[in-house]
Amino acid sequence: MNGDDREILKAVQKNADMAMKTIDVVEGKALDAELTHELAKEKLMYSVIRNKATDRLNNERIAGYNPSAAADMLLTGSLHIGTLTNCSAERLAELMIRNSSRGLTGMWKAVNHHSNYCGTSMEIAREFMTFEEKSIARLKKFL
Repeated sequence: MNGDDREILKAVQKNADMAMKTIDVVEGKALDAELTHELAKEKLMYSVIRNKATDRLNNERIAGYNPSAAADMLLTGSLHIGTLTNCSAERLAELMIRNSSRGLTGMWKAVNHHSNYCGTSMEIAREFMTFEEKSIARLKKFL
């Protein structure tokens, strides 16, 4: 596994981890049962994709992405602030869509900056990006 593969897989881990943390915060504020159900399904899929990237890195004995406590606090803090006055399904879906768009952008950057990759790492990255796009489409019904 080359350096570009490592960086792409770490980007998958990072973006999936951020998505799951976003869901943790949003899920706790959601009052809409349909939105809560959708978020639970998404969290499971993000976990599956992150685990694929982690397994691939572990098979090569390569350290994966380790989030910093400061980054976690910034993410959760911004979500809590963003929902102080409005916890409607519409607002929560908007926050999820915004964060999914950031994740998608982050993955495209990683793929474009690390073009010397093999098939497996790119398959996992594509799976993540496809899931992000579908997630955004599903969440639009809550707007």
